[in-house]
Amino acid sequence: MTALDLMRSDSPYAVSYLDMPNDLQPRAQWLCWRLNQLDPADVGTRAEILGELFGTWHPRATVKPTFRCDYGFNVHFHGFALVNYNCTFLDTSPIHIGEGTFIAPGCVLACAGHAVDPAQRAEGIQTSAPITLGDNVWLGANVTVCGGVTIGDGSVIAAGSVVTRDVPPSTLAAGVPCRPVRAVGASDRRALTVVDAR
Repeated sequence: MTALDLMRSDSPYAVSYLDMPNDLQPRAQWLCWRLNQLDPADVGTRAEILGELFGTWHPRATVKPTFRCDYGFNVHFHGFALVNYNCTFLDTSPIHIGEGTFIAPGCVLACAGHAVDPAQRAEGIQTSAPITLGDNVWLGANVTVCGGVTIGDGSVIAAGSVVTRDVPPSTLAAGVPCRPVRAVGASDRRALTVVDAR
């Protein structure tokens, strides 16, 4: 099995950085650079770049600048989603982003890691595991999601949290490390303010 096969799989792995397809990163870096330099009004070119960058792109998904990723082909959008300003995806394993997901400014989705053992880390041993965000997930500002994590449908992660373990569906979770706080339910519905349409 090649490193590229491992990268596309849903299994965690550890390999030498020398075995990684590092030659594929410049393409993603160039596409991210183009995206981040683009005139905000140039919607057509933005859609072309995003379609070329990501493994699965949905036309109702939005990615705002600045955005960075390692490879791009391992990022999969499964419907409408919003990736707000200044986000980074380290996609050395697949990242799945569900329908209706909101990712606030400054978020990091980091499949990639390094060996904890100092000798292995010095030798360039890298680790990776996939990330899955279910449908209707909301990541608050500056959330970090680590490799191997699945966040269930309808869950909300509070701003500044570091998610190192799975979060069940319909759960409000917060903290460093992130832990469930309570269920998300009917009491979270807000009364709308009446706005004058004139």
